Amino acid sequence: MTHERKTERAAIDQPLLPNAVEDGWGSDRIARLLSRFDLPYICLNPGASYRGLHDSLVNLLGNRAPQMLLCLHEESAVAIAQGYAKVTGKPLAVALHSNVGLMHGTMAIFNAWCDRVPMLILGATGPVDAVKRRPWIDWIHTARDQAAIVRPYVKWDDQPASIPAAEESLLRAMQIATSAPRAPVYVVLDSALQEMPYRTDTPLPDVARFAPVPAPVPDPAAIAEAAKRLAAARQPAILIGRATRDEAAWRERVKLAERLAALVVTDLKAGAAFPTDHPLHAGPPGGFLRPEVAERLKTADAILALDWIDLAGTLNTVWPGGTCPAFVINATLDHQLHNGWSFDHFGLPPTDIRLAAEPDAVVAALVSALPAGRRELPASTPARAAAVPASGVITIAALAARLQEATRGEKVSLLHLPLGWDGGYWHFRHPLDYIGGDGGAGIGAGPGIAVGAALALEGSGRLPIAITGDGDFLMSSTALWTAVHYKVPLMVVVANNRSFFNDELHQERMARQRNRPVENRWVGQRIAEPAPDLAQMARAQGAIGIGPVEDAADLAAALQDGVRALRNGAVVVIDVHVAPGYAPGAAMTREGGKGAA
Repeated sequence: MTHERKTERAAIDQPLLPNAVEDGWGSDRIARLLSRFDLPYICLNPGASYRGLHDSLVNLLGNRAPQMLLCLHEESAVAIAQGYAKVTGKPLAVALHSNVGLMHGTMAIFNAWCDRVPMLILGATGPVDAVKRRPWIDWIHTARDQAAIVRPYVKWDDQPASIPAAEESLLRAMQIATSAPRAPVYVVLDSALQEMPYRTDTPLPDVARFAPVPAPVPDPAAIAEAAKRLAAARQPAILIGRATRDEAAWRERVKLAERLAALVVTDLKAGAAFPTDHPLHAGPPGGFLRPEVAERLKTADAILALDWIDLAGTLNTVWPGGTCPAFVINATLDHQLHNGWSFDHFGLPPTDIRLAAEPDAVVAALVSALPAGRRELPASTPARAAAVPASGVITIAALAARLQEATRGEKVSLLHLPLGWDGGYWHFRHPLDYIGGDGGAGIGAGPGIAVGAALALEGSGRLPIAITGDGDFLMSSTALWTAVHYKVPLMVVVANNRSFFNDELHQERMARQRNRPVENRWVGQRIAEPAPDLAQMARAQGAIGIGPVEDAADLAAALQDGVRALRNGAVVVIDVHVAPGYAPGAAMTREGGKGAA
């Protein structure tokens, strides 16, 4: 973040009058503790259930550290925190109003859970003590076990019954959220507890003494055996899934692959983890395994999976029926989060060596265990640029090509990609070139994640650009108001096919299977008559709205205008009408892949 913009944001929504009252309330103590954590922002949509904490954040802390990011929907508040964590690996705080606010935020919490990002979510409830509840409103805002709504997809939850208990709860919550494997946590604060007088001379805890638990070190014997197996393999392969945005770790992954001359596979569900134009990279990444990549994997006799998302599904795609002949080394801590409610643990993969450690530590250990030098690498095959028509219908391929032209010479971070995106459209050469998918495939996450990621990228010298589907944008366009209000530069390009098109393909499949007319696949799917004015929706949030761009002849100029506005610090949305269609590996209409793109 530039110093000027940081200073400018710090002045936004600052209290008009200085606070002259000393700590004296339960929420004051909680706010003081929050200020000791490394939480620059708290994303929230206001609610009476945490009015006590809200007052303390404003009139005690002066709306600083954490500074409030006002959001127009709870789902956006959570998504912004997710986007920030995807870039930094660090949590933000989120405040959700009682059971009703929590229910609004649940989809985004599930996304963050599946994405394995840290987040401190503060909930609140009407007074637990029934005699303190106001008529009607406090009763419908109070639940006996509020956290039960999200317990299956948060790492830990609590509802402390005293201020000292709340202090320990928050310390534990931060420790758990930021210890590997990372995930959101949820702490419910009784509104009566926040509002009770509380004075004490007891010093606040030293948060440094409650640091994250150190991640486990890879077992040396298992590393030695894994290195031996990989070195002896005729064709080793590395599946790189969830990875950090750390540049040194990126270089270590490249070093390991080159030392083994290993085939490398990445996908679009996770962020950039390996240069996609490297001669060892198997082929363009996709949301699902592309057929040509699966074919190349068939030659692998040893596979190293680095926190790969759905390892069992990938192996079964390459070798159907559970017949995988390759020696499998699985490096992950994800098993520590698996439960019986959600199936985000996927199938149980066959594994010959288990390395219960974070991928970065495993890669570093394997590089040290393997002999120096590298095997001969295959020749790199130059990519052929897709033909882009000068006019007429706009394809997503044309959109990608023109966007690259408009950003030539710039460092770009892609913060979101639509379902129809082909991984070959844009090479990733840095861990911040692409930050990954939304985690739980919940439509509506894109704009909020983009805002949070753009906030985290300030000062990086990178252009934050998100490409969303129209359904994604329509569900959460108000997330952009937060970016405009807090002066977070961002460009959102809407690949608008005017349909929940993936579901059109599902309906086509059903029609063919049942010998019914495929011509009816659009019914209940098309977003038309009227066509929503997406550029006007952007302007309603205070952003610059461009479009709709309906002809390829007008695309380059629109994107250039958008990039120019982004460089000048604006929030800009470009509505681009694209032809419906998906690239290989982008969607699976047999099962899953729901979305508007």
